[in-house]
Amino acid sequence: MRGMESFNSDGVRIAYIDVPPADGVGKPILLIHGFASNHAVNWVNTQWVRALTQAGYRAIALDNRGHGESEKLYDPAAYSSEAMAGDAIRLLDHLEIERAHVMGYSMGGRITAHITLDHADRVRSALIGGLGMHLVEGKGLPSGIAEALEAPPGTPAPNPTAAAFRTFAEQTRSDLRALAACMRGSRQTLSRAELAQIEVPVLVSVGTLDTVAGSGPGLAALIPDARALEIEGKDHSTAVGAKPHRDGVLAFLAAQP
Repeated sequence: MRGMESFNSDGVRIAYIDVPPADGVGKPILLIHGFASNHAVNWVNTQWVRALTQAGYRAIALDNRGHGESEKLYDPAAYSSEAMAGDAIRLLDHLEIERAHVMGYSMGGRITAHITLDHADRVRSALIGGLGMHLVEGKGLPSGIAEALEAPPGTPAPNPTAAAFRTFAEQTRSDLRALAACMRGSRQTLSRAELAQIEVPVLVSVGTLDTVAGSGPGLAALIPDARALEIEGKDHSTAVGAKPHRDGVLAFLAAQP
């Protein structure tokens, strides 16, 4: 795997990988990871990059601002979904890519939805994973996550989900203060009317045991050219790298012009 590169996204340094398929030429797919994760945890370690490049795609994965090797910012206003969608679009600009498939998981799915709504001319198809009706309803994660991330080590978290995010963030060696700002700034929803305006093909993939995402079929029903992929027996953390998830995405991509 080649190392990370970086570029200037409107004043913010964004790190990314750009992995061609074996034959060197393939349709690009932009991968956008979830909260407190990074490109490696979300897409490399789960075999997504390998599966996509073996299937003939050019896999591009960024570290979102505040995550991984990208620049850390501490103002919640810097982490709006629109700002992070802007980083993704500027990465396509930087790589001189006119249109790409865009796949995001969890927070990355939220960013993907905003990209698809605001920059439809850049999107071949959109793959929204780990996010269903909570994109509309704004529910999902309990309060206290940002506070748990900022608390001194050993401080009891206010609820099990907050504790899990703190543990995950420490495992990924994340900047906890940057993540707290991101959590406070990135929870934008989309209305049913906005979802009805999405014109590109969409796949919504959610594990059947996922308590964070909301209904995948419910979200897909609100988007004109969308279908749902239910990943049996998987929750929010285990659905992302599940083989049925990869198989369903590859079949969806293969059906796109």
